[in-house]
Amino acid sequence: MSDALLYLLLFVAWTALLVVAIAAMRVAAVLKGEKRSNEFPADEPHGGPFYRRLWRAHLNCVENLPLFATVVLVAEVSGQHTSGLDAFAGIYLAARVLQTSFHLISLAPVIVNARFTMFMVQVVALVLMIADVLMA
Repeated sequence: MSDALLYLLLFVAWTALLVVAIAAMRVAAVLKGEKRSNEFPADEPHGGPFYRRLWRAHLNCVENLPLFATVVLVAEVSGQHTSGLDAFAGIYLAARVLQTSFHLISLAPVIVNARFTMFMVQVVALVLMIADVLMA
């Protein structure tokens, strides 16, 4: 397995971990009698501040996973996989994990700025991944 494919798998695992955390919080709220199982509407905010940040961090991963996966899989299937792709994919994944972590920590300006910085690192890494595959 190439490093890029490993990073893709780890990205999926990271996203799944967020799903498990959301599910655990929901199950706990239902078991404690704080909520009924049908009181988690997707189209309106609910839960405390941490829960809402967790939900949004999860959605950020879900939104970005197809972009990352497409580039990695196209490179693998087309035989255009390079060591550059591996490096940029590793940077992308590290920035994704940091961005998610910052999202969960707080909404303080310094943390939001750090989160945005990690987002921009991902954008640059993705562009470099695409360029690397196209030039391979």
